Amino acid sequence: MALAKLDVVVLDCPDPHALAGFYAAVLGGAVEGEGEWVDLKLPGGPSLAFQRAPGFVPPRWPAADGSQQFHLDLAVPDLDVAEKGVLELGARPLDAEDRSRTFRVYADPAGHPFCLCAC
Repeated sequence: MALAKLDVVVLDCPDPHALAGFYAAVLGGAVEGEGEWVDLKLPGGPSLAFQRAPGFVPPRWPAADGSQQFHLDLAVPDLDVAEKGVLELGARPLDAEDRSRTFRVYADPAGHPFCLCAC
């Protein structure tokens, strides 16, 4: 028997509302809240939350001295279409050159790594 249930994944960032808007455009859902803490309520799944972190320093990928700490894997039916969309929303490629793989790595506007993964 589990001791707990995952409630929410929280990302530190300099602008919670802006980063919630980025992920809402990528994943859908509703952005709730203003200020220091903003929630993204996802349809039929767990929520993401975004917390203002003064002095936030984005992770560097790949780098042992600036490790990513965690990343999101996002399942997509078409890597090329999803890539175009996330780049238009402000993501930047980190490791997306190898088109033979089933995944591509990007950074969100605050610098957190995430992968688009073919499903």
